[in-house]
Amino acid sequence: MSVDDEAGAAHHGYIGDKARYAQRMRRIEGQARGVARMIEEEQYCIDILTQISALTAALQNVALGLLDDHLGHCVVDAVRAGEDGGAAKLAEASAAIARLVKS
Repeated sequence: MSVDDEAGAAHHGYIGDKARYAQRMRRIEGQARGVARMIEEEQYCIDILTQISALTAALQNVALGLLDDHLGHCVVDAVRAGEDGGAAKLAEASAAIARLVKS
């Protein structure tokens, strides 16, 4: 669920941290380019795997932050509103958690 401002524009739970998330994703993008460069330069396998592990952890941290924002804003707002959507938001969050655990 998103929160509407006075003008009626929808905002998601992460909107307060949007700049931080965007900056983090730009750094992750740079890390991914670095891994690609390491492969092109035929660097040592273990060094590449170490960088992939760091990249994976960085993405997981972003995902957990977004999930926390979703639970704290979107799900809570839907439950507070007493909407049938509250149960749907919880199910949606559970499915997202399952996908994160499998990855």
